[in-house]
Amino acid sequence: MNESQIDGAIITFFSTSSAVGKTLIGINMASELAREGYSVCLADFDLQFGDVKNYLQLNTDYSITTLCDTMKTNSSHPLTPLLATYTYNNISFQVIPAPQKLEEAYTLEPDSIIDVIKKLRSQYDYIIIDTTSMFSVLNLALLDISTIVTFLGIVDFIPTIKNMKIGNDTLNTLNYDANKIRLVLNRSDAKTRIDLQDVVRILGDNFYHILPNDFESARQSIATGIPLVLSDQKSDLTRALQSLVSKYTNKGYMSTYKDKSSSWISKFFG
Repeated sequence: MNESQIDGAIITFFSTSSAVGKTLIGINMASELAREGYSVCLADFDLQFGDVKNYLQLNTDYSITTLCDTMKTNSSHPLTPLLATYTYNNISFQVIPAPQKLEEAYTLEPDSIIDVIKKLRSQYDYIIIDTTSMFSVLNLALLDISTIVTFLGIVDFIPTIKNMKIGNDTLNTLNYDANKIRLVLNRSDAKTRIDLQDVVRILGDNFYHILPNDFESARQSIATGIPLVLSDQKSDLTRALQSLVSKYTNKGYMSTYKDKSSSWISKFFG
């Protein structure tokens, strides 16, 4: 492969709350892009508790630790042979698993991880990155080099919305290009008393894309290790995930929410 021919897009999934679906959505985005014929690398940078390897039921001893150690020893050494490969029905993409041991999460240097991504981006059309839910040194560095940041949230409890607002406000202070941050809502129709339009007004931004709640489909996907977009089922969630990918590949359109009504949750945030 001629490395000079590729300058891959980096799509990072970020949130300020845990358990919002970053890993599941990141896996499905990587799978759908691979299904459409793009070369894809999925990186799990939840260094302490990453689940990509488990979700995809991969059997490998390689991890981001392996790649960083290799780069330090010999920066010209090819990294692709050290990546895990997920394959289903002749569709495949590469994976960088999180460290196998918890203590490795504390010894990995953010600069080393960034060097790995910079080298790999010349070999893949898309690099999809799963992160932890915090503004860490590593995450800030990943946000900086990302082509698109998918800021993912859910509307379930007041603390989650508060964290989403803090995160969105913080991202807006980083002076990124206006099109870089994509606010995506997951599990939108979960049963809560919180009105979606109120959340939009509180955040001060419309959602770029909205994904429906489908716990059973997600549970089955995780149990089988088969991403939703590659399975036989064609649920609303599957179609919404494919629609999100089509937007990122310039094959779709943006829908927004503009309701300005008032309710009890607005009073909470003032």
